[in-house]
Amino acid sequence: MIHKLVFALCLLLPLPSLAQPFMPGTPRPGTDYEVLPTAQATYGKGKIEVAEVFSYGCIHCFHFQPLVNTWKKTMPADVRWEYVPAAFGGPHDNLGRAFLAAQVLGIQQKTHDAVFKGIFTDKLVKTASPEELADLYATLGANRAKFLSTMASAEVAAMFDKAKDFSLRTGITGTPTIVINGKYRVDGNNPGGLEGVFKTVDFLIAQERKLATPPVKAGKDAVKK
Repeated sequence: MIHKLVFALCLLLPLPSLAQPFMPGTPRPGTDYEVLPTAQATYGKGKIEVAEVFSYGCIHCFHFQPLVNTWKKTMPADVRWEYVPAAFGGPHDNLGRAFLAAQVLGIQQKTHDAVFKGIFTDKLVKTASPEELADLYATLGANRAKFLSTMASAEVAAMFDKAKDFSLRTGITGTPTIVINGKYRVDGNNPGGLEGVFKTVDFLIAQERKLATPPVKAGKDAVKK
């Protein structure tokens, strides 16, 4: 069944501490976020990067996505959001390649939430094979044959290797995990749970803004890179 065959690995990932009360005050290194031992190259280029390492096979990512959508509506102009598919092996790798194929085909943004729904609400995925995922994307308007060939393309393979390298360099062990500017790591296993993640993200964005030279302003006057 879907939870046994597709998402067994996800069950091994750290569970968000939703039951723990959020402690007010300044987010604390080692508790609310981790400072990477060595600053890493960001996933993309320009602005202050907020990268979510996620998997379509992770139910915590499914629950986190509405919070992402809400936060992105008020995301400062000097900030750039990146989705980075997790590379944990097995079905997660196929799900990651499907996400990247959707990017190549220009349909990722309009299908992102719908893929989560198709997996966890509609239960259209049982094994996460490439063929099964192509079937799912076909229900969302993709050409099935083209989607399959794109998943297997050298372009997607190179993109997947880049995502895997980013996760390794930044020490990703579970999803969802947010990496800010290649320097800080925030996951759901913090005192605020998933709901508190963006308080810490906002704090770290402000820290990065202070370090910018010249200083970067948030809002409509933000420096465009």
